Amino acid sequence: MKRAKYLAAVFLGTFVYVLLSMTFGQNSLYCYNKMEEQKRVISRQTSDIQTINSELSLELAALQNDRAVIASYAHKLDYVSDGEKLVKITGLRPAQTTLYNTGTVLRHEEPEFISEKICKIAGTSFALLFMLIFFLYDISKGNIVIGKNKKPIVTGIPVYDVAQI
Repeated sequence: MKRAKYLAAVFLGTFVYVLLSMTFGQNSLYCYNKMEEQKRVISRQTSDIQTINSELSLELAALQNDRAVIASYAHKLDYVSDGEKLVKITGLRPAQTTLYNTGTVLRHEEPEFISEKICKIAGTSFALLFMLIFFLYDISKGNIVIGKNKKPIVTGIPVYDVAQI
């Protein structure tokens, strides 16, 4: 029974280490969830940028090939072709050009975690604490005697000092 208590202390220390490592360590579930969230944000931003890129590619192709689109952009920049008359109207707001929002710059963020060293120290501390508790319990119950007050060990046949009748 004595050994089982001390093995239980080692088991509890190992359990604390594994629990801390799996929940808050470097390769923990917490870090995994943080990295998955970053992956979702980056993929969403990438798809938005790809959509903007395809729109701009279509606009570029139209500006390079379609004369009506070229004339429309030239008119927005106050250019006129031969034979056209320009009429300026004041008091109206200028036409708003499309501005593309490509989002913000995303930087890789390292998730916060407890180092492996701290997990091991915590596990070892718990194991030593429980060993100390079990050791003190054994001393208080008399299972372990320290010092000169040792119980005599009787070997052989026990002899009792009983009064004779």
